[in-house]
Amino acid sequence: MQDIGIVIVSWNTRDLLRRCLETVFASQGEFSVRVVLVDNASSDGSAEMAADYFPQVELLAQSENLGYPRGNNVGLRHLGFHSKGAVASAAPRYALLLNPDTELPPTALADMLAFMDSRLDIGVAGPKLILPDGSLDKACRRGFPTPLVSFYHYAGLAKLFPRSRRFGRYNMTFADENQDIEVDSVVGAYMQLRREAIERVGLLDEAFFMYGEDLDWAYRVKAAGYKIWYHAGVTVKHVKRAASRQNPRAQFEFWRAMLIFYRKHFRRETRLPLHLLILTALLYKGGPSLWQEIRRPTTTP
Repeated sequence: MQDIGIVIVSWNTRDLLRRCLETVFASQGEFSVRVVLVDNASSDGSAEMAADYFPQVELLAQSENLGYPRGNNVGLRHLGFHSKGAVASAAPRYALLLNPDTELPPTALADMLAFMDSRLDIGVAGPKLILPDGSLDKACRRGFPTPLVSFYHYAGLAKLFPRSRRFGRYNMTFADENQDIEVDSVVGAYMQLRREAIERVGLLDEAFFMYGEDLDWAYRVKAAGYKIWYHAGVTVKHVKRAASRQNPRAQFEFWRAMLIFYRKHFRRETRLPLHLLILTALLYKGGPSLWQEIRRPTTTP
C-alpha cells in the first residue's frame, strides 16, 4: 500500500504545473507516493509537458473541462477511492488534493504524513499556505460559512474585529497563523485526507463545479467524527487563482457554490424569513444567472 496518492487537476497552468511537479518529485523522506495528473482539456500544452518531462506521473487527459471536484474524483477513483464504503485495498493511506499553482518545500509531504500519523483522530489536514507576496492565504484555515458566520464576514464585522472568535471565524483571523489549530476546513489547494475518512464519507460532491467542494468534503468528514487541522509547521507557496482567474465562470461559480453549500447543510434549520433574505443576498451577489440554480437546484448525492 502506498503512503500517499496525490491528485493534481490542471487547466492551462503549464509553467506553474511544471514547477509544482518539480517540487513534488524533489520531496525528501521515507515514504511512497503516486502522482495522478488529471488535465481538464488544457490548450496550453500542460498535458504534453507533463508527459515529456515527468514520465512517472500517471496522466489522465480529459477531452473537456470537468471542473474541480469531478476532475479530482477521476484521479481519486484511479487511485482506488470509490464511492462511500468502497475503497480498494490498494488505495494509499492518504489522498492529497494539490493545486498545480503550489510549490512544496522538500520535507512538506514527509512532515504532513508524520503530523497525521501522530493523531489518528485527524481526518483532514492542511499546511500554512503563503501567497507570493509572503502573506497568509486566509482560505487555508476556515470556519464553515453558516448564515451567521457569513453575515459577520460580508457585513464587515470580521474586518473590524479580526481578533474576535465570534466575528473572525470565517477565516480564523483570531488565531496565530504560526500555531496549529483545529478548524472547520482547509482549502483544496492542499487538502490531505485519511483513507478511512474517504471510506466513511465518499468522494467530492460533483454538484459543485469550482469552489465549495472542499468545504463540503470537510463538513462531511467532520460530521463523521473526524477532526480537521491546520498544521502551521509546514509552509507551502500558493500562487492562488492561477486557473480560475482565466475562467469567466469563476465569480458566478463561487456564489453558486455558496448556494449549494447553504441549501445542502443549513436550509432545514433556517426559518423562512431568513431563508428568503439569504436567497436575496446570494442572488444579488451571484447575478441573474443564479436564479436558474435557485429555481432548479443541482442534484446532490
